[in-house]
Amino acid sequence: MGGYVLAIDQGTTSTRAIIFDEEMKIAGAGQKEFTQHYPRSGWVEHDPEEIWDSVVSTIRMAIREAKIKASDIAALGITNQRETVVVWERESGKPIHNAIVWQDRRTASYCDKLKKQELEKTFTKKTGLLLDPYFSGTKLSWMLANVKGARARAAKGELCFGTIDTFLIWRLTGGKSFATDATNASRTLMYNISENRWDEDLLDILRVPAAMLPVVKDCADDFGTTERDILGAEIPILGVAGDQHAATIGQACFEPGMMKSTYGTGCFALLNTGSDIVRSKNRLLTTIAYRLNGETTYALEGSIFIAGAAVQWLRDGLGIIDTASRTGELADAADPTQDVYLVPAFTGLGAPHWDANARGAIYGLTRNSGPKEFARAALEAVCYQSRDLLDAMHKDWKGATDNTVLRVDGGMVASDWTMQRLADILDAPVDRPVILETTALGAAWLAGSKAGVWPDLAGFSKSWKRNRRFEPDMDEKTRAAKLKGWRSAVKRTLSDA
Repeated sequence: MGGYVLAIDQGTTSTRAIIFDEEMKIAGAGQKEFTQHYPRSGWVEHDPEEIWDSVVSTIRMAIREAKIKASDIAALGITNQRETVVVWERESGKPIHNAIVWQDRRTASYCDKLKKQELEKTFTKKTGLLLDPYFSGTKLSWMLANVKGARARAAKGELCFGTIDTFLIWRLTGGKSFATDATNASRTLMYNISENRWDEDLLDILRVPAAMLPVVKDCADDFGTTERDILGAEIPILGVAGDQHAATIGQACFEPGMMKSTYGTGCFALLNTGSDIVRSKNRLLTTIAYRLNGETTYALEGSIFIAGAAVQWLRDGLGIIDTASRTGELADAADPTQDVYLVPAFTGLGAPHWDANARGAIYGLTRNSGPKEFARAALEAVCYQSRDLLDAMHKDWKGATDNTVLRVDGGMVASDWTMQRLADILDAPVDRPVILETTALGAAWLAGSKAGVWPDLAGFSKSWKRNRRFEPDMDEKTRAAKLKGWRSAVKRTLSDA
């Protein structure tokens, strides 16, 4: 067996497989988009079988491109879209319903009902999360209540619940391994993050049988071995982390106070708080950053539901751009005298507002507003929302300093214009790494270090390299005016406005 490491990066709109060599460089990759299903307004689903097929096909693409055999792969790591729910039959492995995606808002009324019962404090104390449709628990509860016979079958132990990582582990190992890691478990509304266990009280509230839940392991652990007939070799699965946690690891944010933000379909910022479980007073999330060797590291997280998805909307919904890469060019050419604000609450607003019923809005339009101004507004919206998160983190934790440097990754960070505007709005430096595939790299490092073919934590930290630092270059008066306009736009967009 060689020193190659395979990372499966199962995202919201596509699946990627990346093979890294012994020097942690990309040797081969494969990518495949899959179908987004919108059965009703605010509902988002995926076909688990299509996801599974995309995983197998992209792995085979990556192996072919790397010009290696599956037996050359020393270890496999998985990172995944978090909070997305799959339920399948224990006997056959067949899903009983489409996967309900993290963006889905169908359980908003159920969350409101639990809040009226004054249960949000209970959930937040135990899980670090808020009662929002974003998280897995209410999605699972909906599935058990709405798929015929599901609750009774679950109680008998006939059904398995998992986030995408668990479903893939089950399939890859031929049903021999039913497991997840601490980071994915921490996003379900059912996992006690201080005691590191499924919480019986929360399961009772959500009416979820414990029998359908997977075993929770460290992020670098033995998750089983792939079946030979799937990939052509038995490969140990040795690393698992939810996508934002894997990106935190891939960015080597191992010290308290270090912060990363991933700009993909959504935007997710994590601030490492070490062994401190910081209880947010500004409606941020407290989450498990990672768990290694039985030791848990925590983080404050701000979740923005729409980031790159706003650019996709410009392309696919409005048809005003041909490719996402053109957005920065258009934004740079926008009329500087127009103050156009896009509040991209297409699926509600995340942190720090948590308004599931808010919907997107555009303010400041004139007869001269066009594609350039729309492009700038879409990109600036990401920057403004990031500033909201950074401000909240500074208020919440004494360990967060005013000289924070933000490490960034995700598809949007390739845009120099966006990263410069981000630095300007944050009034803080923004570091873009040499390796932008930090999510896959984090999953690969978990597996590779566990297999002994990659460096340990300290060695991996030293290997992180910066491609470019973006320094703020906007005067305070302009920044303050822009932020004032943004906050006014958000205030008018909130559902109770």
